[in-house]
Amino acid sequence: MREFLVALPRRQKRLMQLTVDTLLVWLALWLSFAVRLGDFFAAKPFDGHGWLFVTAPLIALPIFIRMGMYRAVMRYVGGDALLTIAKAVTLSALVLALAVYWYRGPTEIVPRSMVFNYWWLSLLLLGGLRLAMRQFFIGNWLDPLNWQRDTGAGVARVAIYGAGTAGNQLLAALRLSKTMRPVAFVDDDDGVANRVIAGLRVYTPKHIQQMIDETGADEILLAMPSISRARRRDILEALEPYALHVRSVPGFTELASGRVKVEDIQEVDIADLLGRDAVPPRQDLFERCIKDQVILVTGAGGSIGSELCRQILASGARTLLLFEHSEFNLYSVHGELQQRIERESLPIKLVPILGTIRNAERLLGILQTWRVNTVYHSAAYKHVPMVEHNVSEGVLNNLVGTLNTAQASIKAGVANFVLISTDKAVRPTNVMGSTKRLAEMVLQALSSESAPLLFGDGSGVLQVNKTRFTMVRFGNVLGSSGSVIPLFREQIRHGGPVTVTHPNITRYFMTIPEAAQLVIQAGSMGLGGDVFVLDMGEPVKISDLAEKMIRLSGLSMCDELNPHGDITIEFTGLRPGEKLYEELLIGDNVSPTEHPMIMRASEEHLPWESLKTVLDEILGALQHDDYDRVRQLLRETVSGYAPEGEIVDWIHVQRRTKDQ
Repeated sequence: MREFLVALPRRQKRLMQLTVDTLLVWLALWLSFAVRLGDFFAAKPFDGHGWLFVTAPLIALPIFIRMGMYRAVMRYVGGDALLTIAKAVTLSALVLALAVYWYRGPTEIVPRSMVFNYWWLSLLLLGGLRLAMRQFFIGNWLDPLNWQRDTGAGVARVAIYGAGTAGNQLLAALRLSKTMRPVAFVDDDDGVANRVIAGLRVYTPKHIQQMIDETGADEILLAMPSISRARRRDILEALEPYALHVRSVPGFTELASGRVKVEDIQEVDIADLLGRDAVPPRQDLFERCIKDQVILVTGAGGSIGSELCRQILASGARTLLLFEHSEFNLYSVHGELQQRIERESLPIKLVPILGTIRNAERLLGILQTWRVNTVYHSAAYKHVPMVEHNVSEGVLNNLVGTLNTAQASIKAGVANFVLISTDKAVRPTNVMGSTKRLAEMVLQALSSESAPLLFGDGSGVLQVNKTRFTMVRFGNVLGSSGSVIPLFREQIRHGGPVTVTHPNITRYFMTIPEAAQLVIQAGSMGLGGDVFVLDMGEPVKISDLAEKMIRLSGLSMCDELNPHGDITIEFTGLRPGEKLYEELLIGDNVSPTEHPMIMRASEEHLPWESLKTVLDEILGALQHDDYDRVRQLLRETVSGYAPEGEIVDWIHVQRRTKDQ
């Protein structure tokens, strides 16, 4: 029946509603006489009161149509529709009262209180029918098969944490979708504790176990999109001991942007476990190197590069050049940004450019052609174990690529150059970290030269250096390519085990948008050769993070204390080049800046002429596959570099095996 009614054409549905409402108006009139006179047959529709039974629908139906009662979709009748019904019925009752007062024809006596009875009976009948039909279309009380599903078989029983506006919107969406069964609210407000909202009892956080026992809830949905991350972390820590799968509605900014809706339930954001709220960006710093300028982002399709592009897009840049060597990544980020430009009518030119930072001539041509003002150099190989066994590519991309981009910037007269660096550059134990530190040293050395003789330039011509070089160093970002978070989620989804390299391994974490904002602001504060370090908060123990993710998925740990738990954590051992602890500073010489989340580090570096000699020797060793020499040069040049094992390049190993 439901499917038949929903499938009817709109004209037939409205005709049915008009017919039913006419019958209800007549019924309200009939009952109004019966209530007033105490006689069920007091009304005489075919005799003395016939004119009244003709007049009432002729008055009511045009008013109902004019006020939009038949535009509301019955399945979604809510407070607004009921308020419209109340207004329409009240107006029609007042007009009918005037008609009774003015009518002077031969008729039976019409009691004055009949109109009042007609008003409240019409409200009850018209509004009640619509509520009943809404329940018929979205509810399950008429279908015996649904009674079985409603008891819990195959339908998750969920509690909603937050009984405010977002919580009630989520409740309405869940009742419409019927994929989950809401059974309770949980809220911190003592004013609504033990009350009933929309048919659900409200429990306080200290009574969550009681709520689980009474309702059988196996999942809890956080419906508090606007609270701070610190508060969300406290809530998640309080929920961790219970056997509940915790998910949430999207954050406030995502809701406000229109990208998602309240009912778009998602897994708990790991950033909420860190509990740190991002500091709002300073607009003057944000726009200093961007507004009305031409910007180039290398590695524009990567995690940080693409977020830099998103931030730049909204900061008033004149032209944004997306430089990327991966065709698919460039296609993806360009499509996303172009859609946003069209949607928001942004006055910015977007240019996708395929290329590699290892092609110095093409880089120079691009920078000169577009007269670039600011370069954000994000392109790099960053996966530690991968670079550890592809030494040549790591050096050529991370070190030589940065050198090419920096020297091209000097030749083209670029005003600002910002390098995206990493905490792995501090006392590195791997090739990736050492190449990133060498890249920093290249920029530091160039910054100290007002007219350097560039590396590989056989002309002997000194180049005037007007480029302000800045380096920004930070740790891991949540959700980046290669992050452990998606891996843990996938392992938990498949029942484990969750693999962690070492019980004591720790890392700094930051969200990608926060990191990109701070990079842009730090790049605006540099004087030349500055190394900026972002405040990453407290380091996070990876094994603790894995345990929290397991418990917030509604599962239990399988360990010595609980041998019958759901998921185990396996420790696989540190990977090649991996450190237990990451650091952000090489020395202790650090000073604050005008931004509370950004520090300035003062670190030693080689003079440009000395560094050029090192670069020449490293490239020569790579050409001869002399990785022992590469290792020696890195150890001599990069302060604190202490590789834990022999440097092995897979191609070199294969060649050597064939020769033997």
